[in-house]
Amino acid sequence: MILVPQEKIAAFTESGWWGALTLDDYFRANTARFNHRVAVVDAPNREAFTDGAPRSLSWIDLEKEVTQLCRVLVQDGLTKDDIIIMQLPNCVEQFVVYMSCARLGVIVTPLPIQYRKHELKHVLSRTSAKAVITCRRIGNHAHADMFSALGAELPHQLSVYAFSMPGGVLPEGAQALDLRMSLAVDGSQLDDYLSHSQVSANDVFSICWTSGTEAMPKGVPRSHNEWLVLGPTAIESANLSQGSRMLCPFPLVNMAGISVGLCAWLMLGGTVVQHQPFNLEVFLGQLREERIDYTIAAPAILAQLLHKEDLVKGIDFVKLNTIGSGSAPLSPWLVAGFKDRFGVDIVNHFGSNEGASLTTSPKDVPDPSNRARYFPRPGAQGIKWHVSTTRKVSTRLVDLDTGMDITSPGQVGELRYAGATIFSGYFNDPELTSNAFDDKGFYKTGDLFELGGENNEFYRYAGRSKDVVIRGGMNISSEEVENLILAHPQVSEIAVVGYPDEAMGERLCACIVPHLGEKLTLEELKKFLLNHQQVAFYKIPERLLLMEKLPRNPVGKILKRILREQVQTYVQ
Repeated sequence: MILVPQEKIAAFTESGWWGALTLDDYFRANTARFNHRVAVVDAPNREAFTDGAPRSLSWIDLEKEVTQLCRVLVQDGLTKDDIIIMQLPNCVEQFVVYMSCARLGVIVTPLPIQYRKHELKHVLSRTSAKAVITCRRIGNHAHADMFSALGAELPHQLSVYAFSMPGGVLPEGAQALDLRMSLAVDGSQLDDYLSHSQVSANDVFSICWTSGTEAMPKGVPRSHNEWLVLGPTAIESANLSQGSRMLCPFPLVNMAGISVGLCAWLMLGGTVVQHQPFNLEVFLGQLREERIDYTIAAPAILAQLLHKEDLVKGIDFVKLNTIGSGSAPLSPWLVAGFKDRFGVDIVNHFGSNEGASLTTSPKDVPDPSNRARYFPRPGAQGIKWHVSTTRKVSTRLVDLDTGMDITSPGQVGELRYAGATIFSGYFNDPELTSNAFDDKGFYKTGDLFELGGENNEFYRYAGRSKDVVIRGGMNISSEEVENLILAHPQVSEIAVVGYPDEAMGERLCACIVPHLGEKLTLEELKKFLLNHQQVAFYKIPERLLLMEKLPRNPVGKILKRILREQVQTYVQ
């Protein structure tokens, strides 16, 4: 299934940005070259969240299980362009499914493990998926039972495959997968299929799903080329080398996880160490014991490590000298702190499933404080940025009131993208696709930036277009205030939202998860922002909501819609 227009394929291929190799081509090359090198490793706490003891698979071991699964799927009638749902925790089996689908030309649609019937029915309606691959259980939830019951409600047949240990009880009709054992499947059928199938680098490999904070999730199809063009981003920004060992704490179901944990892994012939669910003690143990070269962590986690340095004792920061971060704005004090105390460079990532991607690497922005604030602007005059994706896209900064391009600093606008990393449209949703692009063909990110630097060579993130609080006519970026509050030593997590006010239009509320055992008052927070951070007064929150945890969607983004509802019924 090729969804990218032929003129785009021709242009990007001629530019050398896209090629003829598929993800399976990379996988086969690594299997032949590295065979007994370890390819993937389970989290040590695997038995806490799914069946089976933790496993470690070499490239050749992984190839054997990929071949087994390919045989099963072909025997059961799955063919090129059929769609398979994959709902698995971060485990070695994810790689078996991904690489099997890449080989067969079957389209995989990975889902967050938190999705339940409401979201699943929407995905099945959009995709008409023929099969699902899951586990007997993930945590305490019986996923195989859930899909079997859901399949009975569908107008088409849904085959359910479940990774399960011998003796595990599965619902009637679900097929157990234990690929460590020799399955009684005829290999000749697969050989015949592969001899006739034609999987190109422009065929759709996956359909990922947007976070759905304001609406139902949207399917984002990406071809092999659309994924592989993003692989160098982590490699170049973190200066990774062949065989690098990467710890993957982000779900392997969207841009943040797949671009590093699958694409960079294939390009490097490296090792991915899985992590599930996020557990700080387990995470730090893996950093110590697994000889990790690179990992990614949310700003709140990095802030916690800076506040409590005893947590990082024993970690080899000579080897782990670069850590990626994203999903929320970074604070200058955090990036500078990691460099000063541990000699570690924090790489600032911004991106979306749709392919909008900005990365601030140490080579492009050596100053740690600037690396927290700025992203290299693609196409900046006279500059060739180190991270090559900047040369494969075009961007616009657009004033949402006038629709005009912004060319001067100090004005916030929506960042828009076109180029080799950007998707071509939402799956089976032409109306959403039409609304997602402007009249010049640029994808509208919904994210606000402004120009920065002496020669406007940078973008500075200013928030979401729907996440700006207007207080007395003054626009306030929630993320900017969050960035400032996160530096408070008692704050573990923070989200800032607006609430209605008759006099000012809106005022700010800080929703804070304090560190365990810590307490914080609104007056203390105000003094910190005014005296320590020296922030403008109008940006000071006027309500404080202390919480045990922030509401998040399945991929970890904060649900501010829910927070706004809670804040309106609460006054500090």
